[in-house]
Amino acid sequence: MTNNAVDSVKLHVNQISLRFGGIRALNSVDFKVPKGSIFAVIGPNGAGKTSLINSINGFYRPQEGSIIFDGTDITQLPPYRRAKIGISRTFQNIALYTNMTTLDNLMAARHIHMKSNMLTGALFIGAAKREEVEHRRKVEEIIDFLEMEGIRKTIVGNLSYGLRKRVELGRALALEPSLLLLDEPMAGMNVEEKEDMARFILDIHERQGMTIVLIEHDMGLVMDISHRVVALDFGQKIAEGTPDEIKRDERVIKAYLGQEA
Repeated sequence: MTNNAVDSVKLHVNQISLRFGGIRALNSVDFKVPKGSIFAVIGPNGAGKTSLINSINGFYRPQEGSIIFDGTDITQLPPYRRAKIGISRTFQNIALYTNMTTLDNLMAARHIHMKSNMLTGALFIGAAKREEVEHRRKVEEIIDFLEMEGIRKTIVGNLSYGLRKRVELGRALALEPSLLLLDEPMAGMNVEEKEDMARFILDIHERQGMTIVLIEHDMGLVMDISHRVVALDFGQKIAEGTPDEIKRDERVIKAYLGQEA
């Protein structure tokens, strides 16, 4: 492989296997995510999709194989280290600080970029004050981008489900990632909310050139916005290709899309 080919790969999931006791959640799963692409992972319930995302961001550690990010093996790094080097995620089940405002949830995500020590932070002087202003500016940009001005000071627990999903996306962006992992970002949303979320995902990709790995059950959405798709079933990769190729793959049709009558 040429250096240019290596440089074009953002993430290489390299033959990873993950077991929980006698249960094999992932079995020698291997694929490469091109830099700057929207890469979708599909499969029926129990296929291993969330286990895969948890392995990429460090919540789980595969017993076999490796995770290569920007050419570096990160398999042994804990989740907070992976966040620091540019990997962030949303969760299938929303994981926000429900007693805090939208603004405070996004500010909390900025802590990995903060350099002030405890004393200067407590006194809020000098560099600490300048740093706080800069972090607030970045957060306000995200609030504006995701059209959350009207809920910036609203307690997250009082928001609708769809808006909380949007706040969670904002919190992931506040980490300033170069790889964004989205675990079913549209689950439980109505049609209008799904359309808004799809628009935001496309805008993130187009404006920032961000690499996105997406788990989603809405096949229409996956086929519309993804550049490449990998399909899992019972923890194994059964297909990989463009959306058009995946739609025609007999293994995917049988395992996930359903046989035609």
